[in-house]
Amino acid sequence: MSPRFTVTYFIRTEDAEEARKRALDIALEQTVEIPRHVVPKGYVEDEILGRLEALDKDRDGRQGFLATISYSEDDIGGDFPQFLNIVFGNSSIKPGLKVEDIGLSPGILDLCKGPRHGIAGLRARAGVGETPLLMSAIKPVGLSTKELARLAHDFALGGMHYVKDDHGLVDQKTSPFGERLRACVDAVGEANAKSGGKTSFVPNVTGPANAIIGRAMQAQEAGAGGVMIAPALAGYDVIRTLAADPDFSLPLISHPAFAGANVVSPDCGFTHRTFFGTLHRLMGADAVIYPNFGGRFGFTREECLSIAGACAVELGGLKAIVPAPGGGMTLNRVGEMRAAYGNDIMYLVGGALLETGNLVEACQRLFDAVYA
Repeated sequence: MSPRFTVTYFIRTEDAEEARKRALDIALEQTVEIPRHVVPKGYVEDEILGRLEALDKDRDGRQGFLATISYSEDDIGGDFPQFLNIVFGNSSIKPGLKVEDIGLSPGILDLCKGPRHGIAGLRARAGVGETPLLMSAIKPVGLSTKELARLAHDFALGGMHYVKDDHGLVDQKTSPFGERLRACVDAVGEANAKSGGKTSFVPNVTGPANAIIGRAMQAQEAGAGGVMIAPALAGYDVIRTLAADPDFSLPLISHPAFAGANVVSPDCGFTHRTFFGTLHRLMGADAVIYPNFGGRFGFTREECLSIAGACAVELGGLKAIVPAPGGGMTLNRVGEMRAAYGNDIMYLVGGALLETGNLVEACQRLFDAVYA
């Protein structure tokens, strides 16, 4: 018998018998996808078929049940997309089901080596100790390469540890990827030479499937300090592939574009902590960007703190990663965020700095507010 991993699902129903019926349906749907009475005896029934391990009333006051189902490592075949398919493939289409948690097995941990750098590595690259990190983004789409490089320079001169592309910057004619990459790496390097800082430029390599790996390698060769990928657009295995590639060594930053439907419903998708925490660590992301509470996207304080907790909790020996909450953050929110997150955070502030008259001074005010 192969080891088994578990997935815990929230099932929206007040009826215990209905919850049990739906849990058994998940076990079928996620594995053999045939009626129960025709499941072949022997190996398929005993090993491959999902197994209902526990069914309990939800303890958080929601009207529903928590069903824990175990799956065989043999279902996976050493394939991360198939792991995701088993976790929540066809059942993700059914209403009233939400992935609450994932319990790992040795085979899953062998498949998913996790982040190469984690929060400790990102701090080391920035030359800081156990303190918060600072990141901002050059934007908007439509600016020329020269204009974007000037922003990157000023962000770096102002003390940002990481300066990234906006997630909408790809390979537009106003600023082609390769041209922007070289210009921004040079601009950040020029600022570092002036300030003595260690700012890194992080290009967005999200793009067509046949271009992503090449752009990531190009970024490494050009002297970038990391790359950013939106896995819900590019594919969830892309980050894992790069994180495990012995020829690629840069930190990987995940962007949440196109991922909202995975978490925003109270009844469907994934819990915030499982999606942005557990899955991103399994993918190998070193930092995960997500919308902060009080911003323009509606995540609650509790949801955001659950993500931060999942970024650091013990997870089969995988490195802790850095939560990077953003989305409408302002300088006057720094105290509130410090109180909520402590030191293990990367502040992502963009528009609030760009709207000031002097970008370098605005960055320095953010720096002073964070480290006061």
